[in-house]
Amino acid sequence: MTTLDQNRGYQSGFGNEFATEAVPGALPVGQNSPQRVAHGLYAEQLSGTAFTAPRGQNRRSWLYRLRPAVMHGHFSPYAQPRLHNDFDQGVVSPDQLRWSPLPLPEAPTDFVDGLYTMCGNGGPSAHAGVGIHLYAANADMRGRYFYDADGELLIVPQLGRLRLLTELGVLEIEPQQIAVIPRGVRFRVELPDGEARGYLCENFGALLRLPDLGPIGANGLANPRDFETPHAAYEDVEGAFELIAKFEGALWRADIGHSPLDVVAWHGNYAPYRYDLRRFNVIGSISFDHPDPSIFTVLTAPSEVPGTANMDFAIFPPRWLVAQHTFRPPWFHRNVASEFMGLVHGVYDAKAEGFAPGGASLHNCMSGHGPDAATFEKASAADLSKPDVIAGTMAFMFETRGVLRPTAQAMDAANRQRDYQQCWAGLKKQFVAP
Repeated sequence: MTTLDQNRGYQSGFGNEFATEAVPGALPVGQNSPQRVAHGLYAEQLSGTAFTAPRGQNRRSWLYRLRPAVMHGHFSPYAQPRLHNDFDQGVVSPDQLRWSPLPLPEAPTDFVDGLYTMCGNGGPSAHAGVGIHLYAANADMRGRYFYDADGELLIVPQLGRLRLLTELGVLEIEPQQIAVIPRGVRFRVELPDGEARGYLCENFGALLRLPDLGPIGANGLANPRDFETPHAAYEDVEGAFELIAKFEGALWRADIGHSPLDVVAWHGNYAPYRYDLRRFNVIGSISFDHPDPSIFTVLTAPSEVPGTANMDFAIFPPRWLVAQHTFRPPWFHRNVASEFMGLVHGVYDAKAEGFAPGGASLHNCMSGHGPDAATFEKASAADLSKPDVIAGTMAFMFETRGVLRPTAQAMDAANRQRDYQQCWAGLKKQFVAP
């Protein structure tokens, strides 16, 4: 029996063609699917894009595994009503919304059963839109494995580390790191700290990639070499296990007699990866005003409309503010896109209170938002001859071109702050007629 107890390290670079083997000689040389693979392994291709996608956009990996992925029992529905993609029900209010952190469970709850849908748009059938979920768990996934056939998963931990044991190797992440699990990749989750909470964005559209830098040039924002993909590591275990699949917005389960994490070697560019948000190279103004929040984009999933994203993942990390004659915090604005924000660590510089780590806010298309009254007063009177150091913080935003429709459970939740709009009540008219 071989298990995935050891982490074999990481390979650097975003979207690279990688080749890695846990057993010497397991990778074929010069071809992908020989008549007989070394060591009695099976060759299997995992495709994340159409076969004929342009070379620069094509994502696929060849896996050399103990058993083909087809080997499992029949699927039947699995009841987890808190996770779904029902985003087309009812009327959506333009109200600004905010939630306190999702409570941690009291009963034993693993990552799959701890998923909780907040809002979303589109769906897997349309190959467009996103599902935004939270997770709160206090138990390892034991004897069960999960994959999402609907979209790739962007995981943002807020409390506790995650150990993601995937078909292609092991990723370990902590708060202020992220991981992306490609569509269809099977994995299970262990909790080294005993409990964990965080955010998850399910991307139904084009695969996440690094944004173009335009006039910024060759360097800045997230650097490709800081993205890490695991080396091959496999699990050779037989027993009575469970395979959970998310397919067309619902969960399904099947019996499986072995661990599906049995890939001994792989090569390609379709693989899970992690990134440390603390390595993000912030770009900002050194004169006056400040750039749009797009300048903080880590990853983007483009749409068919140039300049418009199916989903952007932006962060608001520690940074210096030095602009003169300028209101330095994020300004009041209304946006054609919709914004779901979360806070991983510290305090967000546009809110004096109420937005806690683990909490969330939703500002939909053209709903006004910006700093609360206390932040506005403080920033309006700040001494701009001195720089501000925004330290000890990490906030983020899932931004999408479509309206984010909150779920009924999110609207009815006890942790929704029904007085959120009062944070702007102290803003007074200051106009004085000449």
